[in-house]
Amino acid sequence: MSADYERSDNGPDGMEPDGVIEGNWTEVVDSFDDMNLHELLLRGIYAYGFEKPSAIQQRAILPCIRGYDVIAQAQSGTGKTATFAISILQQLDLDVKATQALVLAPTRELALQIQKVVVALGDYLGARCYACIGGTNVRTESQKLQVDVPHIVVGTPGRVFDMLTRGILVSKAIKNFVLDEADEMLSRGFKDQIYDIFRKLPPSIQVVLLSATMPTDVLEVTKKFMRSPVRILVKKEELTLEGIRQFYIDVEKEEWKLDTLCDLYETLTITQAVIFLNTRRKVDWLTERMTAREFTVSALHGDMEQKEREIIMKEFRSGSSRVLITTDILARGIDVQQVSLVINYDLPTNRENYIHRIGRGGRFGRKGVAINMVTEDDKRSLRDIETFYNTTVEEMPSNVADLI
Repeated sequence: MSADYERSDNGPDGMEPDGVIEGNWTEVVDSFDDMNLHELLLRGIYAYGFEKPSAIQQRAILPCIRGYDVIAQAQSGTGKTATFAISILQQLDLDVKATQALVLAPTRELALQIQKVVVALGDYLGARCYACIGGTNVRTESQKLQVDVPHIVVGTPGRVFDMLTRGILVSKAIKNFVLDEADEMLSRGFKDQIYDIFRKLPPSIQVVLLSATMPTDVLEVTKKFMRSPVRILVKKEELTLEGIRQFYIDVEKEEWKLDTLCDLYETLTITQAVIFLNTRRKVDWLTERMTAREFTVSALHGDMEQKEREIIMKEFRSGSSRVLITTDILARGIDVQQVSLVINYDLPTNRENYIHRIGRGGRFGRKGVAINMVTEDDKRSLRDIETFYNTTVEEMPSNVADLI
């Protein structure tokens, strides 16, 4: 790689070999009132329903506001989005009609989710935030970016790079660059595109990187992009699955799962449920089977058109659809408030995704139930998950409906 986007030679030291960061920031602020925030931003935070900052917010908002490059390692569901949203909003100069912050996310859904949070928190400030994602009309987008210039752009790498290259998204006033779910983004092969985007940004830019895990790809980026970053680590045990009751159902064979799920259907629709499978093809297959048996379900995966994905999410958020069948595309960062039941029809292929999936259920201390369908072949994986998260998954009781 050419050296023109090397930021400093003293990349983050203090990395442990397995990619866990050692924190190097000790200041903790346990109230939003003590963060010296803009009065109108504070109003937005309380109106959004936050009362007290979460662990990551208590540690990461201040160094971000003070302009440090920051790496925050924390799982989904811990309040990361609001962490960087608050620090960006605090640093905006609302009198300047220019884009001042750029946030990149791995999926369109997550970009839209982040945009919603930013707009809600920045409501009283009058901050404009635009989601720059694929699958939308380029001409409309150009108009939005050039005429009604947003203070903040949240987007997916492909479309953002395209808009920067065409000069439609102007980068000269951008002072904050955030990479959300960096581990996921880099594992999807966006690395070169992210480097290319970074090259088009002002050299003095502040870089904030959020990631649940720290694989080599992420560490490499931190060395290339960041100046002696502040490192904040919210430990796994603080993130846990507290508040989420986890159960398993013993289904000896894969082909028995469908009947088991149909038996559970009445229980599912008491609330709203998300059912996770490992492949897009299987999502389609299960949706067809359930529909053929006259159960009402919706499905969501990455092969669908953007418009269709948005409609399905909207119906699910509003509660008009109650059972959503999906792949791990939904497991990161999509906060559907009212989900209190998650079913792993398939156990996730990598155990990190387990917390992303079932962390949907009880975000910020809300209660939830997770049910894992386990065949003979899955038993070892389930034990693996229990050990990794230091948790216990019990056999599902017959009164599971009472727990939801």
